[in-house]
Amino acid sequence: MSDFKKAYHEFLKTKLNIAKESGFEVSDEELSPSLKPHQKDCVKWAVKGGRRGLFGAFGLGKTVIGLEYCRIVQKKMGGKTLIVLPLGVKQEFVRDAEDILHIKKPQYITCMAEVNAVTDDEIILLTNYERVRDGDIDPKQFTACVLDEASVLRSGATKTYHEFIKKFAGVPFKLVCTATPSPNEYIEIIRYSAFLEILDVSQAKTRFFKRDSTKADNLTLYPHKEREFWLWISSWALFFTKPSDINPEYSDEGYVMPPFETRYHRLESDNSKATADRDGQFMLFNEASLSLPAACREKADSLNIRISKTKAIVDENPEEHFILWHDREDERHALKKAFPEVSEIYGILDIDTKEQRVLDFAAGKTRLLATKKEISGSGCNFQKHCHRAIFVGIDYKFNDFIQAIHRIYRFGQTQKVILDIIYTSNEDEIKKRLLEKWEQHKKLVANMTAIMREYGLSSLSMAEKLERTMGVERAVYSGKNYTIYNNDCVLEMHNLPENSVDAIITSIPFGNHYEYSPSYNDFGCNEDTTEFVKQLDFTLPDWLRVLKPGRICAVHVKDRILFGAATGTGMPTVEPFHMVTANAYIKAGFQYIGMITVSTDVVRENNQTYRLGYTEMCKDGTKMSVGCPEYILLFRKLPTDTSNSYADIPVTKDKAEYSLARWQLDAHAVWRSSGDRLLTKAEIKAYDPYKLQQDLQKAYWKYSSEHVYDFDEHVRFSEDLDECGALSKNYMVVAPDGVRDDIWTDVVRMRTLNTTQALRKREQHICPLPFDIVERLIVRYTNEGETVLDPFMGIGTVPYCSLKLNRKGIGIELCKLYADTAVDYCNELEENAGNPDVITLFDLENSDEGE
Repeated sequence: MSDFKKAYHEFLKTKLNIAKESGFEVSDEELSPSLKPHQKDCVKWAVKGGRRGLFGAFGLGKTVIGLEYCRIVQKKMGGKTLIVLPLGVKQEFVRDAEDILHIKKPQYITCMAEVNAVTDDEIILLTNYERVRDGDIDPKQFTACVLDEASVLRSGATKTYHEFIKKFAGVPFKLVCTATPSPNEYIEIIRYSAFLEILDVSQAKTRFFKRDSTKADNLTLYPHKEREFWLWISSWALFFTKPSDINPEYSDEGYVMPPFETRYHRLESDNSKATADRDGQFMLFNEASLSLPAACREKADSLNIRISKTKAIVDENPEEHFILWHDREDERHALKKAFPEVSEIYGILDIDTKEQRVLDFAAGKTRLLATKKEISGSGCNFQKHCHRAIFVGIDYKFNDFIQAIHRIYRFGQTQKVILDIIYTSNEDEIKKRLLEKWEQHKKLVANMTAIMREYGLSSLSMAEKLERTMGVERAVYSGKNYTIYNNDCVLEMHNLPENSVDAIITSIPFGNHYEYSPSYNDFGCNEDTTEFVKQLDFTLPDWLRVLKPGRICAVHVKDRILFGAATGTGMPTVEPFHMVTANAYIKAGFQYIGMITVSTDVVRENNQTYRLGYTEMCKDGTKMSVGCPEYILLFRKLPTDTSNSYADIPVTKDKAEYSLARWQLDAHAVWRSSGDRLLTKAEIKAYDPYKLQQDLQKAYWKYSSEHVYDFDEHVRFSEDLDECGALSKNYMVVAPDGVRDDIWTDVVRMRTLNTTQALRKREQHICPLPFDIVERLIVRYTNEGETVLDPFMGIGTVPYCSLKLNRKGIGIELCKLYADTAVDYCNELEENAGNPDVITLFDLENSDEGE
């Protein structure tokens, strides 16, 4: 292997998705002898990792593991340690600390003054989530912090999540514990990674998920990335359901779950009050899944029959203890009326009363407990005296649901657990979705425990597995006038002959914004822009070497949106990626000669990023930024003779075909008006609004190019469109496009090879390059018969357009699927070369008939 390839391979190895270890080794002798073998392994693994996630099944001892984690770190590293827990469960930690670990009683604290008053360096401190969230406790003052029932971080939209990301940043030792990382939304899992400072949410999205380019956070896990995704999670998170998952030699005695039965009670809804929908269509029944108001209305209408069913179940079992899970205050009041003896836990109760009622029910002193999942669904252990639970109603919140179940269905339960779930016929879809999420949860647990059994607690074997995803099996495809390489462009460009191509036209990956293949060779697979540029530095000298003297390298780029959750700014900002790119090419020896701006649709961009929202603008205008256009950066390789700066082989124009008049019009792109005007409101109303939106895009662009621009008139016209229902929220109908030769406002975004991909029902490229951009650059900067190279070819737009314009095309692509697609298009084009006028998207679609 050459020195170049060795250096490049070492760089690629730095991309391996294995969480770094930042802690220290601890021996069995240093651990409490009271810990069970699997618990000792968990503590050693967590302490060595430093920042880790512990996702063990209910009843496996996460409480004592968290306490011992704090004790070990505090003894070794000094400072204070903190465990953050839900309301009502501090007694669990106090009991386990004193009765199992035999260490000093943990102390509950409510403010930093109480923290500072603790002088004993062996005491572990406890507090609630609300104390940290509201600023009473500063986590940065602690050496180690443990989050018990960390599922409160699962939603990125909550104040708790955003405050905890900031407040815990930089804490050396962090452990998050929960039994139910929600599987139905992968993004909830990767938020734990962000909290632990392993990989932020934006980076994890890019690395593992296919994004919907039309809607933010609509993520799909790449099928070819699924295995790698679970391996990456396993490098920082420990999933286990029983001791033998960690070590097959460990006994599962005492950890065999009891029988479990779910009884569904479907009650008929009263649809006599069915209403009309927002379009005026009368509903035969009130489908609760259609909207939040519909769900609330169904809950209110069915309250009496659900309470009646609850009472019947309880009365049929007079000796049994029951938890009555409910979600609404009217349900709580109805339960109290039906069961006067019930012990209630609700929001405005003081903390001490809540905790006492929890303790009384856990100890069997009270028979009935009515509480909400969001209050008592986490941390409480009710399995000793209770094995029955009734869900008085259902909703979509799977995490709350599964947590509530496991207050009684957990290790230590000795009786058959029976769940009674009450719902109405109008809630059938809600029940269906809840059960689907339950199945997904089981799948996640199965995936993670299988990886645990395969690799154990060693991240080394995982790293070796991931390293095998580097590289690609090189393949070369060629036709009469094209050559396509399925390979890493860094390696392929290093082998191309010097001064062998007449132009380089490409759209480079936009930093770590997207990943295009499962390989670590992928340029999109980088931690940040700095690492992306390091990889680019390996190849750009070869780009300069293979380009003929005096010729052009045209690079399509776009600035990148940086979201506040990742940067800590609380607001989206913009990375000037086109400037970073320009500097990289200049550093490699290219001469920067200018930039073309390609206008984009600000409305579509906002639908993709949510950073230019109209509502937010009205709340605070300082948050309003501007849309991000695309750019074509133009670089030139110096010609051999710099006295006149002509290329060694210049790109010439025949004046007989390319007139002075044509040049002037092309250069200025100005067409004068013959008196056209904007439509009046009355004329707008006469049109079909949806057809008008489409027609107006072209008409307004033509109008704006022929008239002196008037901002107030533009606003008035847009407001008239909005009033008449013709102002789209999906794309910009009347964009304020200027008329300048360095700004291209007439690029047709839909004119790409992705159009054909969609017709053929094939995998589409993440960010396709429009034909208009490529064709103009080819005509402008090359002669017929010359060779155009694209090192980041994608599905083949550049070689395809080169063939259409009587040039030769070379493309390099890492993704085999994309490379094969490009070969198909180039072959079809060459086969129809004798009759190019009939090559249409319709023809390409029909060519696949019979596949």
